[in-house]
Amino acid sequence: MVGGKLNRAKVLFTKSIGETATGRDVVFLLDGSDGTRAGFPAMRDFVQRVVETLSVDDNKDRVSVVQYSRDPTVQFYLNTYTTKGEILDTLRDLRHKGGRPLNTGAALQYLRDNVFTVSAGSRRPEGVQQVLILLSGGRSFDSVDAPASALKKLGVLTFAIGTRSSDSRELQNIAHDPSYALSGYLTCFTNTEGNTLLVEKLNVGENKDRVSVVQYSRDAEVHFYLKTYTTREEIVDSVRGLRHRGGRPLNTGAALQYVRDNVFTNSSGSRRLQDTPASALKQQGIFVIGIGTRSSDIKEMQKISYDPSLALAVSEFTDLPSIQEQDVVFLLDGSDGTRAGFPAMRDFVQRVVETLSVDDNKDRVSVVQYSRDPTVQFYLNTYTTKGEILDTLRDLRHKGGRPLNTGAALQYLRDNVFTVSAGSRRPEGVQQVLILLSGGRSFDSVDAPASALKKLGVLTFAIGTRSSDSRELQNIAHDPSYALSVSEFTDLPSVQQQLQDSVEAAFPGVHLKRGCVDSAKKDIVFLLDGSDGTRNGFPAMRNFVERVVEKLNVGENKDRVSVVQYSRDAEVHFYLKTYTTREEIVDSVRGLRHRGGRPLNTGAALQYVRDNVFTNSSGSRRPEGVQQVLILLSGGRSFDSVDAPASALKKLGVLTFAIGTRSSDSRELQNIAHDPSYALSVFLCFAFLSFSVDSAKKDIVFLLDGSDGTRNGFPAMRNFVERVVEKLNVGENKDRVSVVQYSRDAEVHFYLKTYTTREEIVDSVRGLRHRGGRPLNTGAALQYVRDNVFTNSSGSRRLQGVPQMLILLNGGRSFDNVDTPASALKQQGIFVIGIGTRSSDIKEMQKISYDPSLALAVSEFTDLPSIQEQLSSVMSTVVDIVFLLDGSDGTRNGFPAMRNFVERVVEKLNVGENKDRVSVVQYSRDAEVHFYLKTYTTREEIVDSVRGLRHRGGRPLNTGAALQYVRDNVFTNSSGSRRLQGVPQMLILLNGGRSFDNVDTPASALKQQGIFVIGIGTRSSDIKEMQKISYDPSLALAVSEFTDLPSIQEQLSSVMSTVVVRATPVTPTVTDVVFLLDGSDGTRAGFPAMRDFVQRVVETLSVDDNKDRVSVVQYSRDPTVQFYLNTYTTKGEILDTLRDLRHKGGRPLNTGAALQYLRDNVFTVSAGSRRPEGVQQVLILLSGGRSFDSVDAPASALKKLGVLTFAIGTRSSDSRELQNIAHDPSYALSVSEFTDLPSVQQQLQDSVEAAVIDVTPESPTVLGMLPSTMLILLNGGRSFDNVDTPASALKQATPVTPTVTGKNLTHFLHSKIMVGGKLNRAKVLFTKSIKLYTFRSSLIVRLSQGKLLTPEPKHVSNLMFRSGETATGKRCCVLVGRIRWY
Repeated sequence: MVGGKLNRAKVLFTKSIGETATGRDVVFLLDGSDGTRAGFPAMRDFVQRVVETLSVDDNKDRVSVVQYSRDPTVQFYLNTYTTKGEILDTLRDLRHKGGRPLNTGAALQYLRDNVFTVSAGSRRPEGVQQVLILLSGGRSFDSVDAPASALKKLGVLTFAIGTRSSDSRELQNIAHDPSYALSGYLTCFTNTEGNTLLVEKLNVGENKDRVSVVQYSRDAEVHFYLKTYTTREEIVDSVRGLRHRGGRPLNTGAALQYVRDNVFTNSSGSRRLQDTPASALKQQGIFVIGIGTRSSDIKEMQKISYDPSLALAVSEFTDLPSIQEQDVVFLLDGSDGTRAGFPAMRDFVQRVVETLSVDDNKDRVSVVQYSRDPTVQFYLNTYTTKGEILDTLRDLRHKGGRPLNTGAALQYLRDNVFTVSAGSRRPEGVQQVLILLSGGRSFDSVDAPASALKKLGVLTFAIGTRSSDSRELQNIAHDPSYALSVSEFTDLPSVQQQLQDSVEAAFPGVHLKRGCVDSAKKDIVFLLDGSDGTRNGFPAMRNFVERVVEKLNVGENKDRVSVVQYSRDAEVHFYLKTYTTREEIVDSVRGLRHRGGRPLNTGAALQYVRDNVFTNSSGSRRPEGVQQVLILLSGGRSFDSVDAPASALKKLGVLTFAIGTRSSDSRELQNIAHDPSYALSVFLCFAFLSFSVDSAKKDIVFLLDGSDGTRNGFPAMRNFVERVVEKLNVGENKDRVSVVQYSRDAEVHFYLKTYTTREEIVDSVRGLRHRGGRPLNTGAALQYVRDNVFTNSSGSRRLQGVPQMLILLNGGRSFDNVDTPASALKQQGIFVIGIGTRSSDIKEMQKISYDPSLALAVSEFTDLPSIQEQLSSVMSTVVDIVFLLDGSDGTRNGFPAMRNFVERVVEKLNVGENKDRVSVVQYSRDAEVHFYLKTYTTREEIVDSVRGLRHRGGRPLNTGAALQYVRDNVFTNSSGSRRLQGVPQMLILLNGGRSFDNVDTPASALKQQGIFVIGIGTRSSDIKEMQKISYDPSLALAVSEFTDLPSIQEQLSSVMSTVVVRATPVTPTVTDVVFLLDGSDGTRAGFPAMRDFVQRVVETLSVDDNKDRVSVVQYSRDPTVQFYLNTYTTKGEILDTLRDLRHKGGRPLNTGAALQYLRDNVFTVSAGSRRPEGVQQVLILLSGGRSFDSVDAPASALKKLGVLTFAIGTRSSDSRELQNIAHDPSYALSVSEFTDLPSVQQQLQDSVEAAVIDVTPESPTVLGMLPSTMLILLNGGRSFDNVDTPASALKQATPVTPTVTGKNLTHFLHSKIMVGGKLNRAKVLFTKSIKLYTFRSSLIVRLSQGKLLTPEPKHVSNLMFRSGETATGKRCCVLVGRIRWY
C-alpha cells in the first residue's frame, strides 16, 4: 500500500523537473534513521521507479543516492554509474542504514559540499539542472535553515517529501518552493508514464472500467473516448503513442468544460445518464484529481480538484513508532523546608523507578537534590540495573540548606546532567524526562533555565505542595497541565498514576495502543453533577445511571463501571475495579446521596477522572485497548475552564458523552464531548431514557395572584380554575390538583394529596377568598411551590414520571426577580403555563413559562373563558400517531416482530375520537395506507387491524418518498389529523435498510410541520440517515434485528410521553398574502408560469372563511395593483381574476420602487391589511432580473413593518439582492426558469407555514384593551386660547386622546382604532372647510358586542371638553367627539 502511494507520487517529479537537452543531475537523499526502517523498502522502490523514467544510458541524466541519519553515507555519486541498469542493480541491494538522531541539516550541508561538486560528477558549471529529492520520515534534530538556503543559492531544485511524522514547515523551508514540499496522498498524473502505470491497475472492459485521454493547450483534443477501447492492452498501446501537441495559451477552464460537454456524455461512452468549468464537474459527481507543476497555480488546481486535498500528494512510510526509551532525571527539593516530607519524596521516586525498564537498558535514571545549589546523587550512566538504583535511593539522606534556588538547579541539569558524558542519550533521539519535586517558591528566577530545557526537548513535570507557587510550576513544566499539586508530600501517591499516565500520553507510542479497541467490553465512568443546583434532579440522574447499568454486560473481563460525583471537587463513589457484578453496582448506585456544594468545577472534575479513574491502578484497561467511555451529567455552566482537561481526555482516547439541562452551556458541553453530536440535552436524554411518563395522569398546581390589584378579577380566576378542574379526570391514581394563592408571600389552599375527587376540589375552589396584600412577589411564590408543593410529601408524583404542570394566573409585574426560581422549575421538568393580563409584564411571563409560546394573555381576568380551549389544548396529553413500516423485501422475516411491536405500543394508548388516534402505513417502492387516523376510534379495532397486516414486499426502499407521502396524505385534516387543533403529531418509523432515494427534503418538511419523528432502525439501516429523519438525532433508536424491538419498548414509551408533554399547540394561521409579480419585458415568456404558480398557491389558502386574504400587484418601471386584499372575499373570485391576468410589460425593472409602493399602499388598513389585528403579512415576490433601483431601504422598511417576505428568482436574478429583500436569506428561493416554479411550491408553502407559526406579529396599537370612552380631537389650526389645563384633565379622564389633523383622519381611523370588526359608516366634520366627508369601510373595527357610534352633524354643537370648558375660535374650531364602545 505504501509502495503504491509512492508509485503514484513519483510522477510529479518527472513532470516538474522536465526533460532538457543537457539532461539533469538527480540526487536522492533518503532518511535511513531508525524511524524509517519499516518504510524503507517503499522508499527504495520509489527511487527505482523514478530512475526508470530518466535518460541515463545516453548520458543525459545522472543519479546519486545518499542515505542519512546522524550523519550521511553516499551509496553512489553522480559519476559512479553511467547506465540505468547499474543504478537499478545497486538500488535493489540497498540496505537500511539505521541510527539516530535524524540530522537533516547536516545531510543537506554534506550534499552541498561533497555531492553537488564537479569531482562527484555534478555538471552544474555546464548549466545542467541540479535536482534534489529528499525523502524524510521525521523532524530534524538539527537546524535545516542555513544548508537549505545554501542549496537554493547554488540553484539546486529541491523536492521534499515527508510523512505525517515530519514537520511540514521544515519541509517547506527545505524545498525550492513551498509547493514542492509534499504531504498527503498523490493520486493523479501529469505525464504519459504515470497514465500507463494507472491503466495497468484498472480492470478494463466494456462493462468494467473505461478510459479516455484528452490533451489540451488553447483547446482540447480527444486522443480516444471512453467507448473507443475495451481492453487494457489497446489503451496502453495508445497511451505509449501519445505525442506532445504544444500550443498556447493554456485554457484549463475551456478544457474542463470540453470534457464535461463532449467526453462525460452518453454518446462518448460515459455511463452517467445526466450531462451537467470545475464546479459543473463536481455537481455532476465527476471525481477530478489535479496535479500541477511549479508553473501551475496551486489555488487554481485546488479549485479544479474535487477536493483541495486531491490537488497535492505525498506518500507515507509508516506510522509504527520505534520502541520508547527514556532518560529520567528526578530533581528533589532538599531545602530546610522539606525535611519532614523528604521520606515521602524518596518513597515516591522508588515507586516510579519500580515501573521503569532499567534492566534491559531501555530506561536510565538520575537523581539530583538541591537547595542553594544542586548535588548529583547519581548520573544517568551510573547504574545499569533497577536494583542498584533502588538500593541507593533507600540510603538517600536529606541535603538541607537555604535558600531554594530552583532556577540554578534547572540550569545545572541542562549543563551537567542532560549531556552525553553524563549518560544522556538525547542525540540518539531518546526522550529526556525531568520530574521536579518542589516544596516552596524559588528564590531565583526559573524562566530562562526552564525555557532552555524546553528548547532542549526535555519533557518536564513539576510537582509541588501548597507551599509552592503554582504559576512558577506551570512555567517550569513542559505544559501547564504537567504541573501537578499535592497538599503535602505525604500525598504524593495520589498523583503517581497521574504522572505515569501523563508521561505515557506524552509519548507517541500511546496512540498505537488507542488504535486497537476491544469493542466487546468497555470501561464506563459516570461523572455526576452533585452541586447545589441539581439537588432535585439527582434522583433522576441516579435512576438514569441505574437503567444504563442494567443494559451492560458487567464482569471482570466484560464491562466495568465507575461513578464519580462532583461540585467544587470530585469524589469517587467506586472505581472501575471495585465491583465485578451488575447487582453490586446497581446496589451502590441506589445508595448514592447528593453531595451538594458550590461552585461547579467541571474542568477540575474532568481532570480528576483523567488522572485518578482512567488509570491502570483504578481498574482502567486502556493500555489493553478497551474502549474508555465517560458519561457526564451536568446541570449548569462550569465555574472553571473545561478546555484543557477535555482536550486531555480526547488525547487519551476517552469517548465522552456530555448530557446537560437547559441551564447548561451547550457550547461547553460540545467542547467536552468527544464529538459535538455527543453533547445531548437533558430533555432528549433524562426525559427519554430516565422518566417513564404516564400520560394518563398529571399533577396540576394553580398559582393565583391574590394581590390588591386583582381583587375585582379574582372571581373570574376562581371560575376559570373550576372550569379547568371540571375537565380533569381526578383521582388517587389519575389527575391531582393543588391551589396556591400569593401576594407578598404564598399560601397553600390545598395540596396535591389533599383531595382525591373532582367534587371535593370544586367545592374547595368555590370557597376561595381573595387574600390581598402587596407587593407582588411572583419569584418567591414560584420558589415556594417548587420547594413545598412539587414534592413527594405534598403528593407530587414527579419522581414516578407523572407530568408536573403549573398554571400561573398573574395580574401584574413582579416586585422581586423571577429568573432563578423560573429556571429552577424548568430544571425540575415542571411544565409552566403563564397567563397574564394587560397589567402583566409579557417578557416576565415568557421567562416564567416553560416555553415563551406558553405565555398566554387576556385583557382582563373576565376574558379567561376565551383562552379555555387553548389551555386545554396545551394541557392535553392526546396524540396522533402514525406508524410507517418498512415492507420491502429485506424485512420479510422481521415483519411479524414489527407488527407485534405496533400492537404493544397501541395497547398502552388511550384510543378514542377525542383521545389518541393511530394510523399505519407500509412502504417499499411506494407507500400504502392500511388505515388513517380517523378510521378507527377504539383500541380493539386498531389491534385487530394490526394483527391482520401482511408484508407487502417490493424494492427499492424509497424512505424519502414514503415520508413525503405521509406528510401530504396522512398528517392532514381530511385524514383525521388534529395538528391544526394543537394535538401533538408523531411518526414512528420502523426501517430495515438504507433508502434508495434522498430523505433530506421530506424529513425537513416533517420537522417544519412540527411532526415528532422517531426513527427505529436495525443494523442494516444507515444510522446517519435515521438521525436525519428523526426530529432530533437522539430520537434515532437502534436494535440489532426487529426481533429485539421489545428491548426498546420502554425507551420508546418515555420518548413518546415526553414529546406529548412538551408539544406546543399549533394556532391555526391567518395571513394576508400579497404577490408581487415581475411584469417587465424580460418575463413575457415566463408570465403564464408565474400566473399558474399564483393560482396553485391560492388554491391552498383558506379565503372563503375570511381567514386568508390575497392581493396581486404587477410591476416593471412602476407597479399596478391588480386587486387589493379587500377586493375579493372568495377564492373563486380571486382565481377568476388570475385566469384573465395579462402581462404588463415595460422597462426598467424597479423592484425597490415596487416594494416601497406595497408598504405605503397595499399593506395598509384601507387596502384590507389586518396587520394592526396581528394578522401575519406575507409578501411573495417573483422576480426575473436585477433591479434597476436600490432595494435596500424599502426591503428594510417592510421587515420593520413585520412583513414576511419570500423572494423567488430565476438565473437572471441577482441572488444577493433577493436575499436582501427576503425576510431571511433562507427565504430567497431560486429556479432556472419560471416554468420550474412547481419544483419550489411545496418548499415555499412549508417555509410560509413554519415562519407564520414562528414569527410573532407586531402587536396592534389597541390590543383588545380599548377604554369605554375615547376622545378624538379634530384640529384645523392653532388654538387661540390655552389648552394645557383641559388637555391635562382629559389625560386624567381618558386613557387615549389622539390628535388628528386634516386628511390624516382616515389613516388615523384605520391604524389606531382597529381591533377587528366592522365600521359601517363614519361621518366627521372638518371645521376648517365646513365640508362633510363620508368614510366608508368594511375592514376596520369588528366588535364582539355592539357597534361604533360617531357624531352626526347635528351633534356638533354639543361636543365639548369633559372638563366643562368650551373650545371656540374665530379662525378655527376645536371639536371633541366622544366615541362609545358598547
